[in-house]
This record gives sequence, C-alpha cells and structure tokens, in this order.
Amino acid sequence: MKRTANAHWAGTLKDGKGEITTQSTTLNKTQYSFKTRFEDGVGTNPEELIAAAHAGCFTMAVGAALSQQGITPGDLTTDAILDLDMIALEIKGIHLDLKASAIDGVSEEQFKQIAEGAKAGCIISKALSVPITMDVTYGV
Repeated sequence: MKRTANAHWAGTLKDGKGEITTQSTTLNKTQYSFKTRFEDGVGTNPEELIAAAHAGCFTMAVGAALSQQGITPGDLTTDAILDLDMIALEIKGIHLDLKASAIDGVSEEQFKQIAEGAKAGCIISKALSVPITMDVTYGV
C-alpha cells in the first residue's frame, strides 16, 4: 500500500506560498507559508500535520489494542503536542494526552498498559525518532 501527498512552493522562504494536497483530497491545495509554519497565519504546516497524524494513528491503535483483547472501546480523545525548537529548527518530541471514558471491567492500570503498548506500536510512533511522552486520563 502506498499513500501519497503533493506539495508545491513558489517564492522565497518568508514571502513565498505553498499548497499541500493529499491523495484522499481531504487536503486539497491547502495553503501553507512561513506565517502558517512559524507565526500565526491561516493554513497548515508540516509540524501540525505530523501532530495530527500521530494523534489519529495512536488513538486508532488504542482502539485496536482494546478490540484485540475483546474489549469494546469507549470514547477516546488524544491531543498531540509537538515541541518544535525554533533555535535548532528541530522537533524535540511529541506529547500525547489521551482522555478515555471508563470501560466496565477495565482498571485504570490495565488501560494505561494498553495505551503504552499502543504508543510504542502505532505506525507513526515507529516512524519518528523523537521522544514520545504520554499522559492518560481515564474515566472521563
């Protein structure tokens, strides 16, 4: 299986503009620029897309891990916070903040172990070479 995306850029770093399109066209010529990446502009940026991909992948991995154990997942919500060092221009890490509704018969400790396994096994986690930290709020 292959997944594709396309980026187009025109102009200088600070004054140029770009567009990103994904294979699914969920992003279809979505704008990005210096302002959307390093300031507050309208559009997206690569770091935001990495955080979104990680949040989506990890949350699905938690649901899959629960299902594989015969447990019906409840509501799962993950915020992924990507730490971008603006001096070194590198991603320092990603923090996953998972909030999950309580599941009958599943202890908080059991749920946290499942979440840890999902964090390590999620496809996006495995693709990244930065530290990944996590907080779990269970029973919300």
